[in-house]
Amino acid sequence: MDKDITILEEAIGLVGEGRKVIFPVNGSSMRPFIVGGQESVELESPTALGIGDVVLAWVDNCRYVVHRIIVMEGDRLILQGDGNVYGVEHCSTGDVKAKITYVVDRHGRRRNLYTPWRQFAARLWFRLRPIRKYILAIYKRI
Repeated sequence: MDKDITILEEAIGLVGEGRKVIFPVNGSSMRPFIVGGQESVELESPTALGIGDVVLAWVDNCRYVVHRIIVMEGDRLILQGDGNVYGVEHCSTGDVKAKITYVVDRHGRRRNLYTPWRQFAARLWFRLRPIRKYILAIYKRI
């Protein structure tokens, strides 16, 4: 088994025991709100999930992702990374292993993802999906 998956599953086990865990993230699928390779996320128990929440979930029966809930239909969820233009993932609420509450930068500073300002920015970013690829292209060049 992949070493990173084993460590992640240990972190998920700790979250299941009610502990909070800080875990590094990779990739660019959550830009601009989470920068993979440079920031970590704080995982906690996934209680009271809602649209707009950022979660760690097991999707497509094959991988873990840190993405935002964009649709909830009963037990079924549709997730999308903030840095993704088109792609979505599907899972059930039981596949959500943790809720992401804070982003931690390399200096240990924590940013709450659920302040009124950050929630407003996330809703606005979602509405900008038709032009998001252009904004992300500019962001990557900066």
